[in-house]
Parts: sequence; structure tokens; C-alpha cells
Amino acid sequence: MSIEGATERWVRTGGVELCVAELGDTARPTVLLVHGYPDSKEVWAEVAARLAEHFHVVLYDVRGHGRSSAPKPLRGGFTLEKLTDDFLAVADAVSPGKPVHLVGHDWGSVQAWEFVTVKRTEGRIASFTSMSGPSLDHFGHWIKKRMARPTPRRAAQLLGQGAKSWYVYMLHTPVLPELAWRGPLGKQWPKILQRVEKVPAGDYPTASLPQDAAHGAWLYRDNVRARLRRPRADAYAHAPVQLITPTGDIFLSQRLYDELEQWAPQLVRRSLPAKHWVPRTRPDQLAAWITEFVTANEDTAAGVAPRNTAAGGPYADRFGGQLVLVTGAAGGIGRATAYAFAEAGARIVAVDRDAEGAARTAEMARLIGAPKAWAETVDVSDEQEMEKLAEKVATEYGIVDVLVNNAGIGLSGSFLDTTPEDWKKVLDVNLWGVIHGCRLFGRQMADRGQGGHIVNTASAAAYQPSKALPAYSTSKAAVLMLSECLRAEFAGQGIGVSAICPGFVNTNITSTARVAGVSADEEKRRQQKTARLYGLRNYPPEKVADAVLKAVVRNQAVVPVTPEARGAHFLSRFAPRTLRAIARMEPPL
Repeated sequence: MSIEGATERWVRTGGVELCVAELGDTARPTVLLVHGYPDSKEVWAEVAARLAEHFHVVLYDVRGHGRSSAPKPLRGGFTLEKLTDDFLAVADAVSPGKPVHLVGHDWGSVQAWEFVTVKRTEGRIASFTSMSGPSLDHFGHWIKKRMARPTPRRAAQLLGQGAKSWYVYMLHTPVLPELAWRGPLGKQWPKILQRVEKVPAGDYPTASLPQDAAHGAWLYRDNVRARLRRPRADAYAHAPVQLITPTGDIFLSQRLYDELEQWAPQLVRRSLPAKHWVPRTRPDQLAAWITEFVTANEDTAAGVAPRNTAAGGPYADRFGGQLVLVTGAAGGIGRATAYAFAEAGARIVAVDRDAEGAARTAEMARLIGAPKAWAETVDVSDEQEMEKLAEKVATEYGIVDVLVNNAGIGLSGSFLDTTPEDWKKVLDVNLWGVIHGCRLFGRQMADRGQGGHIVNTASAAAYQPSKALPAYSTSKAAVLMLSECLRAEFAGQGIGVSAICPGFVNTNITSTARVAGVSADEEKRRQQKTARLYGLRNYPPEKVADAVLKAVVRNQAVVPVTPEARGAHFLSRFAPRTLRAIARMEPPL
């Protein structure tokens, strides 16, 4: 099987012929992708297609895999030294005289750590992006350190990784792995990947899988025990390293990389809420991060000041390059949330019916860290406008990774004073705006099959009854329940859903919220008094934004933010009569 749009060539090295595929403009920087076990180069097909828009992209079948020939004999033919020979032969063929940007996954990353830490490759590697595959030398030192000075925590780490590495022991047994791969395991592997890893169906894995897996068992047999017993003491990376860690990797503990800075001084860390086979399940995010990292290092090598692509803040390793859409982004919580994601390196779509306010948010987002930011003028209550927005975003900016349905309006007044028109306005924006966002962008996330997250701004009023806020509280209670239902429905597709319940936050919603059943003068007086009270409380929207990012990272369901919101949430669960009694009190207006 060939990768669409790629040209192929053969490279001879060490008694084998390697099948090499190339995409993109050869005049551009070369990105070299190395696959893992039991894959072939086609595991990179989706990532390669995206990278080829910016770079010269090269993939090759590791010896004994795909369309590359296998060494004879197999034993001793897959050592890291011979794999390094292969890498140098490919690099010299596709990028003579210029260093390549190396990317490895699984065993592709394991061998690439060898490439980037041995002397004979110095000057041939411009950068290295590693995912789901540690250096065997670093792993060996990690084990020795925990064995030499055991503590309960270190013992737990050893046992935890030992359990995750069960397959390594199996692959060291003679004959059985080959029989399994050429028999039932090889036939069932595509279904296993789809069911366990959520890998989309298609042309991957290729028909050569049983043979690739049987040959690849020698990667483990030729290298693992020898290197873990006698790890190199000089395994220092001589190029900048980007580490992408899938947080749900069932084969590797995140603790393996705790001391990585001592081996890779120029280290950038990223974490991704995904399982092991991220080249297939999260190609958009990988392509964005690789592009950002390669571009930054190309700028540095050329003596140009690097672009402002470095994410900052405590979530810099989590949202860099992701596409985040925030409604109600012209001010208040929406604007603060857009800024928080921008500081973490996300691309921002700022949506609001206030065109000027949305434009200011997008402009500032770019200044404080967003690689790109756009403003869109939309009324979230208008179904057709939202449909056009969803189509435009998908076509021009990409599929949204994080959706924040924040747009909302306030309305106070008794139930009998609230007209049907008042109810319609509140429900159209506060509830239907959220429904439209979840339906349209949630569908795009689900169809892409790479997960995502939806954040819906509810309110402490969602679970705290009030005689002064019947319409507003009803709309927010509906948002809370909608979020809980969607969380259950989308869980199987890797899409998290969180409901944020802020409480009393100092935003301009208090000065614009309508009051039903009163004169214009009385409405203005109440708005001003409420705004003063919220101003005295002075809980900043930036703290709500921090809670939003934390909710996405931790995949939290319901997040009361302010102390009073947390207190009311506690009472709603354990002392609801108390809240009902408070609801009967006259508000101080």
C-alpha cells in the first residue's frame, strides 16, 4: 500500500532495502517520521498529509516492516546500532547536507532517542519530537535509581510500569509471538485498535501487519534487556526535544519522564488526553505541535528571532496549537477565558454579537500568546447564524478542540411579572445558544473521532432557587442537566463535558441584566445597585477562566467556582431545605 500523493524510492543500507516515501516541497525543511511497533509507515499517513502543507515530509518502513526487506538472520539484525545506520542512510538520501527534524512514535521514538544521543549523528538532527517511546538508556537509569534507593512511591512506580510492560515479557518468549501474530491476533488486531484505542477504520493497519509484528519482536529481543542492564551514561540529547505524552497511554507511565530534563536540556513538554496510537487518533493536534516546534527551531537555526509560538502559564503543555471557540467573548468571563487559553498557546475563535468587542478580544489574544485568533459576529440564539458559523470554522480554521458555550443574558423579576417574551429571550440565548453550540460543534468533534471538550457556563442559580430569578435560574438549570446528559452520551467518543457554575462574579452582566415588571428608572436603579454589590464582592472573571481550563484538563463534570457557589452546591445535595428557605427571602434590591 502506498501513501496517497507520495513518491517512493529505495535506500540500501546494511544488507536491507528500505522503502522511503516523500511528500511536499523538497526545498522546505525535512521532517522525518519513524513508526513504531507493530506498525508500518502508513501509521503516519494522516499526520504526514497535514505536515506536507508546510514541509518536505519523509516516512520509511523500518527494516523488516511494510515494504522494506528484513535482515538475515533476524537475530541481531534489529540492534539500535543498525537502526541508526538506517536512519543516517535515509537522511543522507532525502536531505543531503541539511539536518532533518525527527519525529518518532512508540519504537520509532525509542530508536530515535538513540539517534539523537549518539555522537555520529550530531549535526544531522535539527529537532526531535518524541511520543510514547522512551530512551532505553534513560529507562535503564530510571529503574536503577528506584532499585538502589527504594521508597514506597518509587516501588509503586516500578510496579506500575512493570504491569504496563506485560507485553515486553511476552515478546521475549520464543516462537509464540510469531504464531500469535500470524494467527488470531493478526486477524483481530484492527478490531482491537478500533474498540480499545478508538482508532478509526480505514486502510490502516496494512496487510503486512502479521509479518511486520513477527519481525518486529526482534526489536525487543535485540535491545531491551541489554540496554536496561547496561544503560549508556552519555545518552544526552544534542538537539532540542519536544516530548508529547498521551495521558491515557496504557503501555507507558507518565512517571518515566520525571527526570528527563537532565538528559534533554532543551526540552518542551506537551500532554495530550489520548491513548497510545495518537498518530491515528489525534493527527490534527500532532501536526499543529510538530509544525510549531519545527518552525521555532528553523527560525532559531536561521538566526531569526523565534515567532511568538511558545505557550505560557500552567497549562502550556496542554493547549498549545488547539482550536478553542468561546461564545460571549467580548467581555467578562468569555473574554477572560479566551485570554487564558491564548496564554496557554491555543488558537482562539472569539464569538459575540458585539463585533467590536469580539475583535478586541481576538487582537489581544494574539498579543498574549495565541498563534492565531479570529473574531466572529454571531447571535448564538439564531440557529441559522450558528450553522453558518460552524461551517465557516470547520472550513477555514479547523475542527474545534474545546468549545466554551459562555454567552448569556440576565433577567430578574418575579414569575408573574415575567412575560412570555422575557422567557423566550432568556431561553433563546442561555439555553438554545448552548444547544446550538453543542449540537453543531459536538457533531464535528464526534465525526472527526479525535475527542475534544465542551464547557457550558451554567450558574450557581442552576441549583439555588430564587424568587427573584425564575427565568434565569430555569435556563441555567437546563444547561446544567443538558451538560450532564451530554457528558454521558459523548463519553464513549472521548469528548468531555463540563458545566461551570461561577456564582457572584464581577462582570458587566449585572449592569445589562433586565428587570421584569418595573419601570425603566427602577430597572436602572436596580442594575446599578446590583453592579455595586458585585463590585464590592469583586470576584474576578480571571479566576473563573482558570477554573474552566482546570475543568478541561481534569475532565470535571460540575464545577462550582466561588465560595458561595460551592456552599450552595453542597447545600443543594445535603440540605436542600435550607436553600428553599433562603429562596423565600426578599433580595436586597
